[in-house]
Amino acid sequence: MTDLFESLSPAAPEPAQRPLADKLRPAALSEVIGQDHLLGPEGPLGIMLASGSLSSLVLWGPPGVGKTTIARLLARETDLHFVQISAIFTGVPELRKVFEAARLRHRNGQGTLLFVDEIHRFNKAQQDGFLPHMEDGTIVLVGATTENPSFELNAALLSRSQVLVLNRLDDSALAAMMTRAEGEIGKVLPLEPGARDALVVMADGDGRALLNLVEQVAAWTVAKPLDRDQLAARLTRRAAQYDKSGDAHYNLISALHKSVRGSDPDGALYWFARMLQGGEDPRFLARRLTRMAVEDIGLADPRAQGVCLEAWNSYERLGSPEGELALAQAVIYLALAPKSNAAYVAYKKAMKAARTTGSEPPPKHILNAPTALMKDQGYGDGYRYDHDAEDGFSGQNYFPDGMKRGVYYLPVERGFERDLKKRLDFFVNLRTKRQGGK
Repeated sequence: MTDLFESLSPAAPEPAQRPLADKLRPAALSEVIGQDHLLGPEGPLGIMLASGSLSSLVLWGPPGVGKTTIARLLARETDLHFVQISAIFTGVPELRKVFEAARLRHRNGQGTLLFVDEIHRFNKAQQDGFLPHMEDGTIVLVGATTENPSFELNAALLSRSQVLVLNRLDDSALAAMMTRAEGEIGKVLPLEPGARDALVVMADGDGRALLNLVEQVAAWTVAKPLDRDQLAARLTRRAAQYDKSGDAHYNLISALHKSVRGSDPDGALYWFARMLQGGEDPRFLARRLTRMAVEDIGLADPRAQGVCLEAWNSYERLGSPEGELALAQAVIYLALAPKSNAAYVAYKKAMKAARTTGSEPPPKHILNAPTALMKDQGYGDGYRYDHDAEDGFSGQNYFPDGMKRGVYYLPVERGFERDLKKRLDFFVNLRTKRQGGK
């Protein structure tokens, strides 16, 4: 199992060719880059270590930020025996052996820090298997995950652990790591300042990725430092971290939706492009854009929904990449359209009322009476045909008898809903008159 900073024992033999990432793994928590919010004196791990009490943890963060390293160094700091397993390669028989060995160590006065990489890949039953061993002190569990623990881990496991969020390494942290790497290899990379910045960007917050790139560049023989374009020609840009079924998928669509809702076309286009660059299906984006039109724009601009459907249809006819421009135009239109969620709120209010009064029958005067029996039962009695009424409006009650009239739709003073509000107010006042001022 490899990780970004895992330290080798001093007694371990020197491999013939150790990767740079392996050589630079910190030997102490103070050497870990980019996680000061956890490891500093006021951070949760700093406080735990100062008190000499380490609880079970879930380390949640993107790849290449030092999750495994931190776990290994925590074990060293607290004199716990370190055991590392991966949820990908470990089944129930292996887990039983791990627990039994930890139990024997516990009886002999030695604690165990069990580090579980990709812990979210264990199913519910496997996750439940950790609970008794956590509760009786046999193990201190440290799980690592790139996925949201709220969705991927059992509530029982989460209640017995503290979730710590590791940050994506920012540019300054990666630049410091690059400088440390140059010290290890004994030379400065043959890159101009702009190219150094570009190398950091290519790593996309992943320390391991940066060190792999540094190792490639260090092996080149060049006559003079490379500029940004020359570097780009020699290196393939690292693909952005994006899992169409994981957190990145939901985080980016949330960012796109909120940018549209916030009337920021530039922000919306950026997140739209980020999702396309990550390999998102444009049809998914077309579907979500249509949802934004009906949820956040609604009747303030009834044309918005049609724009989305037309863009969707254009994409289906043109395909990628040409059809994506039609979707981009829809993004801009939605961001700049007047906003109203009045229809969405009204729909939810009506659904709530329907759930609580779902057995109430319609009033008899608005029921059809196709048979004599139904006429005898009063179906249709008193119904007034609206087209025969003054102003084409009878003002009758259409709610169940005995049910208080619901008020669900409250249009805003934006866009086309200004006109709808005037119509609504007109009918509300006229209904009051027709019903005798009730």
